[in-house]
Amino acid sequence: MKDVLMFYLDDCGYCRNARLALDELFAETPAYRDLKITKIEESREPELADRYDYYAVPSFFVDGEKRFEAHIGMRYGDIKAAVKDVLDFALQE
Repeated sequence: MKDVLMFYLDDCGYCRNARLALDELFAETPAYRDLKITKIEESREPELADRYDYYAVPSFFVDGEKRFEAHIGMRYGDIKAAVKDVLDFALQE
């Protein structure tokens, strides 16, 4: 299992969708609950956020590697599928 780091902003609609997707995916696949997911609100920790290479939030990193970065126009289903891919990758040994 690999560690997951999620950068988000409180007032970001795409970030709300990613958090909703996480909740749904945890309910659908209990194994995801075992993952260590650290959520960083980037405006509260800008020095930490500056150490990572991303432009938009939400952004997910697995063991320091960017695995997903949202982009304008993403729909909920697209975000949920991308978050699922992140979690699946993090579960791999």
